[in-house]
Amino acid sequence: MAGVKALVALSFSGAIGLTFLMLGCALEDYGVYWPLFVLIFHAISPIPHFIAKRVAYDSDATSSACRELAYFFTTGIVVSAFGFPVILARVAVIKWGACGLVLAGNAVIFLTIQGFFLVFGRGDDFSWEQW
Repeated sequence: MAGVKALVALSFSGAIGLTFLMLGCALEDYGVYWPLFVLIFHAISPIPHFIAKRVAYDSDATSSACRELAYFFTTGIVVSAFGFPVILARVAVIKWGACGLVLAGNAVIFLTIQGFFLVFGRGDDFSWEQW
C-alpha cells in the first residue's frame, strides 16, 4: 500500500509541475508557448540512466564509468532545461514572469522524476519494472 501512496504523491507533484509550466505559457500576460520545449528535456532526462542500467549492471561496484557518464549527461540535460527559459527571457521571447513559472515547474518535475527513481528503483518487491 505504501507504493500506491508514493505513486499517487508522485502523480500529484508531476501535475503541479506541469501546471506551473502551463501557467507560464498560457496566462494572458504571457501567451507564448515556446517554453513548452522544456518538455523534451523532461522526456529525455531519464534515458541516460536507463542505458547505464542496461549496459553496466553490476550491483557490487560503487561506481562505474558508464554510470558516471550517465550522471554527466543527465546533469547536462537538467542544466539545459533550466537554462532554456532563462535564455528565452533574456532575448525577450518570453517575459521574466513566465520564466519564473517555467523554472518552478522544472524544479517540481525534476524532483518528481528523482523521487520516482528513489522510490521505485530500489529493486525490492514493489519496483518500477512492474509498471
